[in-house]
Amino acid sequence: MVGHLRSLRVVTALSAITVAAAMGTAGAGPAGAATGAGPTAAYQVGPITDVSMCGGQNAEVEQAVDPKLGYVYEEWMGCKGIAVARSTDGGRTWGAPVNLPGTVGSNINTWDPAIAVAPDGTVYAAFMLARNSQYYPVVDASFDHGMTFSQSSSLVPPDPKNWGDRDFIAVGPDGTVYVTWDYGPERTSITYICTKGGSCAFATGDLNVVMQKSTDGGKTWSKMSDISPGFPASGGDSAPLVVEPDGRIDVLYQGYQITSATTFTMNPAYSYFTSSADGGATWSAPVAVGPQAGTMSLSEWWIDGDIGIDTAGNLYATWDTQGTNPDGSANDIGWLSYSTDHGAHWSAPIQVPPDRLNVPHIMEVTGGGSGIAYVSWLSNSNPAGYALYLRAFSLTRGWLSGPAQISTHYGDSAVWPGDTTGLSSLSPTDVVASWGSDYPDLSGKQSEVYAANIAATLP
Repeated sequence: MVGHLRSLRVVTALSAITVAAAMGTAGAGPAGAATGAGPTAAYQVGPITDVSMCGGQNAEVEQAVDPKLGYVYEEWMGCKGIAVARSTDGGRTWGAPVNLPGTVGSNINTWDPAIAVAPDGTVYAAFMLARNSQYYPVVDASFDHGMTFSQSSSLVPPDPKNWGDRDFIAVGPDGTVYVTWDYGPERTSITYICTKGGSCAFATGDLNVVMQKSTDGGKTWSKMSDISPGFPASGGDSAPLVVEPDGRIDVLYQGYQITSATTFTMNPAYSYFTSSADGGATWSAPVAVGPQAGTMSLSEWWIDGDIGIDTAGNLYATWDTQGTNPDGSANDIGWLSYSTDHGAHWSAPIQVPPDRLNVPHIMEVTGGGSGIAYVSWLSNSNPAGYALYLRAFSLTRGWLSGPAQISTHYGDSAVWPGDTTGLSSLSPTDVVASWGSDYPDLSGKQSEVYAANIAATLP
């Protein structure tokens, strides 16, 4: 294990800060919910800590928590490879980052971290690797709560020149480990749309969402099974997942429509939900989530879509769409939808950020107590730059507050903050958030990874 550490930067004072969340209207549009009068949720933000503090760029953070111990894990692209940091006190203080084995080196290409904690406390840290003309996930396991990662396994596909991207990982109640990832049999079909200050999206390609699982603690893996209908060119990508207490696997994926079987051109995408009650052997017919809200454009460079579950089993999905305002200007709108019947039916989309500006809204969601969800988004909707925002939602009362700004500074909009952020619940009112952002006093215009514990007081 290789570790990199400088003194951790605590961005805010050590005493908690209560963030006021202004009440307001969620905006017009499908099921645009207005926040009513009366008591509102309040958020006490603990120390905001730079958990990366390594040389070079640090971004693309993913998060997992162990509610039994109160541990929080962050994994990101940085420290010259893929790094993991651990907090043993709910995200208030952090240990030194460590690099995952085999991720550091000038000739090593790794990206797209994903992390999960098993019921027995085993930590699984995944990432994508390019090696020998193949792209595929690697899953490392830690049996000492993230201090070291002593086991590594590779999910090598059968194709000699495949394409692969964005992995997600989750662990079922019986310890089965599930990995979804974006897969294409032939990499030469993929063409890209790249954005200054962002990353790249897909113009064409034989995109598919596939899943593999391990029943022996990540030592060996099943063959790929396809989730998105239409394999080997379904148009599916980016498939976060949750596993319910009975083992049911719930997946939300981004589905483009392939318009040519030879050039693999695509139409803009919708979010789709599908589930499996037999460990991934079969999948339910995909259900479009909030299609009346619009579509996701081909040029959208961040990872769009997230799924969460509350303590009562209600599901929540977030995503953002790109469209046109009545005056002809472009917009980007963040949405929330929920399901009270395990994904068979979904609510009309509810606007989350109040603005409809043509800027990224990188959405995340986590379930809280029964009927409660927390939604965050990283956006540069403020001209000052990127900031992280949070608000709580109730199935019975709607929004419990307006947006609360969690980050205390604005990151330079010209500096890539990563395509993902982290958001998890340690308890119904104890939330941890993480995000990437340029810090104003750092030279070299680079992103760092920040995390904070947030105690919510709900009305």
